[in-house]
Amino acid sequence: MAAGYAEILRTRYATRLLAGTLVGRLPNATAAIAIVLFIRAEGGTYSLAGALAAVYGVANAVGQPLLGRLVDLHGQPRVQLPAALLSALAMAAFAFTGPDRLALAYVTVGAAGLFTPPLEGGLRALWPSVLGKEEQVHAAYAMDAVAQEVMFTVGPLLVTGCVALWSEQAALLVVNAVGVLGALSVVLSQPSRAWRSAPREAHWLGALRSPGLLALLGAFLFIGMALGSITVAGVSYADGHGGDAVYGWMMAALGLGALAGGSVYGARQWRGVPERRLTVLVALLAVCYVPLTLVPGALAMTALTALAGVFLAPALACAFIIVDRHAPRGTVTEAFSWLVTTFTVGASLGTAATGPVVEWGGTVWGFAVPGLAGAAALVVLLATARVLVPVREYGVVAGSSENDRNGAVEPGFSAGHQA
Repeated sequence: MAAGYAEILRTRYATRLLAGTLVGRLPNATAAIAIVLFIRAEGGTYSLAGALAAVYGVANAVGQPLLGRLVDLHGQPRVQLPAALLSALAMAAFAFTGPDRLALAYVTVGAAGLFTPPLEGGLRALWPSVLGKEEQVHAAYAMDAVAQEVMFTVGPLLVTGCVALWSEQAALLVVNAVGVLGALSVVLSQPSRAWRSAPREAHWLGALRSPGLLALLGAFLFIGMALGSITVAGVSYADGHGGDAVYGWMMAALGLGALAGGSVYGARQWRGVPERRLTVLVALLAVCYVPLTLVPGALAMTALTALAGVFLAPALACAFIIVDRHAPRGTVTEAFSWLVTTFTVGASLGTAATGPVVEWGGTVWGFAVPGLAGAAALVVLLATARVLVPVREYGVVAGSSENDRNGAVEPGFSAGHQA
């Protein structure tokens, strides 16, 4: 397993692109905690902190596919770097003005989320041209999913470290400055500067005209809901079993389980079409959510939380392959960005829905939500199997691995123009 990942990282530019993307995404990964800590330090309420964090999340969900489409049209450097700078400047304005001017706070936080560069989708669009071999691209997708778990673990520690050393305001400024440096490292690399999306048919729906992609997004909306619901149900559990320390261990175990599952998944080559493999992975994911409703003691619950995370990274890695297979020609970055947006929206819905469930039925019912959401994701995949599974096997990954199974031009649109 280590040898396979090491071979990928030894490929020219691979380490730089992966590290730059992870560093560039730190502002996004830490925005919620950084905003909440800053508002509380400035004397704001939890309600205001939550509202501002929600505004950032919604704006980010809107901006990712829009910026992804611009990347497909104009290339990565012309979009990613200006977006990173605008996002960082907006967050810096928020850090200096604070919550006193409330309307300005909402505008600056919203702008920071809206202009967050789609580095995640951009990296996945680059892997085929950097690695070339199909099996290496698939392993890179798994490594990418694993690296995300590391980032979402390290990011909050970086924020709290900045707070301890300096201040909450400094944490906002430092994290976003570091994010710009990460984006700069990516866009100045030769693969990013040379990458061009395949020519695209004009279509106002862009990547969303693919039925297979829509099916995948529908499933991952519910998977995002499952993940978001665990974070809320975990707080309710921790309140009666040891407090914040137990909650911290549970969330760390969830990430560790995903880290282990993704590492093992990426260590081997898998036969068969990934669409069918994803159905199996989501079924296993849903099954592993069910034991959480047992709500045992803290040690056993931490172990069950780790089990709940095992199939998350493999499912994400498999989804990355499917996005690449189903994205209409010339929309690959936009398609990956839609997956990010859908997952984020799903997590937000799961968080919002589980609060009232916990208040009504207690912790056990709170942990029933991820199981139900996982089952719903499986139902979506089974119900849409005819449009999700491709009609033919696809071949060796080339310089551009986009495969257009959705080539019909929308009436009234000219193929000579870009969407």
